[in-house]
Order: sequence, then C-alpha cells, then structure tokens
Amino acid sequence: MTDYLILGVIAIAVVIGLISTVGHFKGQGGCCGGGGYRPKGKKLNHIQYRKTFLIQGMHCNHCKARVEEVVNDIPGVAGRADYKKGELVVSYEKEVPDDLIRSRLHRAGYPVTGEKS
Repeated sequence: MTDYLILGVIAIAVVIGLISTVGHFKGQGGCCGGGGYRPKGKKLNHIQYRKTFLIQGMHCNHCKARVEEVVNDIPGVAGRADYKKGELVVSYEKEVPDDLIRSRLHRAGYPVTGEKS
C-alpha cells in the first residue's frame, strides 16, 4: 500500500513539473515572473529618428515588457522590443545619449550587445 502512495505522489509531482515547463516555454512564467503584464504604451509627438539595439537576455514576453518599460521611462524616447529576435527599436523625439539607454538596460539585466543598421 505504501508503494502505491509513493508512486502516486511522484506521478503528481511529474505532472505539475510538466505543466510548469509547458507554461514556461509559452512565456507564461518561470524565468522572469509571469507573462500577463503589459507596459503602458508611449506615443511621441514627433519622431526624429530610430535606432535598433541588439539586447541580450530577453527570453519571454515578460522580458520584452520589462525592456520596453525601462526605455519608455526615459523622456523623449519610446521602445518596441522583440524577444525572439533579441532586438529593441528605439524611436527618438529628441537627442538622448545612447549611453543612457545602454546603462538603464544593463541595470535592468538586459545588456546591449550591439546595434543594427
């Protein structure tokens, strides 16, 4: 009887682990804390130019949202990230130093590895 009880507990643990793993790969939690959050969108009045940064460490929709939130908190810029490509497109309304964007992303755990032309 004890053997069946132990096997039942192990089976339940395996099922819970499989469900969590599937959810993680769908971007519904796991590595970064969940996937239901969306940052507030930001509109700029006049876009002077755009630049694409290559970002390291984005694994899911939550990472994408966090990267966009970090950039959108900077006055005069707005960002759209794509975690599958590892890219962040930043739109500039005014001159903002790239070092400011790079340092904020690095502090948030998403270092810039380069730029795309």
